[in-house]
Amino acid sequence: MNYNPLAAYKETRVKTASPGQLLVMLYEEAVRQCDHAIELLSAGKKTAPTSIEKSNAAIGKVQDIVTELMASLDFEAGGEIARDLFSLYVFFNRELTEANIAKDPERISVVRRMIDELRAAWVVAASQAKGAGGERSPGVNIAG
Repeated sequence: MNYNPLAAYKETRVKTASPGQLLVMLYEEAVRQCDHAIELLSAGKKTAPTSIEKSNAAIGKVQDIVTELMASLDFEAGGEIARDLFSLYVFFNRELTEANIAKDPERISVVRRMIDELRAAWVVAASQAKGAGGERSPGVNIAG
């Protein structure tokens, strides 16, 4: 049995994170994967078979994250905010699909910027919730 300290650290970090911190981690990973796909689809790399395959995988990871974010929404508690986030996530997945088909890094950049804005907002919300002594995120159900 191999012991991987980095994998163990990441697993512990996820298991001990608050709901707000988990959301931030998901957004951070989505941004990282967008950056990876953008780099792979940049000029000169767009037609290389390995770049296409790897960019497809990175975009797929972003879409998986967005789908998980959609599933975590609590429409009862979140009301209009949850509905707006859902619409935004649908837009993200549609744009990412179109970007993947067209191999268009600019469309990925648009989604990346929007995801990063959401990440920044959740960083603030999570820190305020932590400071207030609670971690309840309205409109989000991390438990599933």
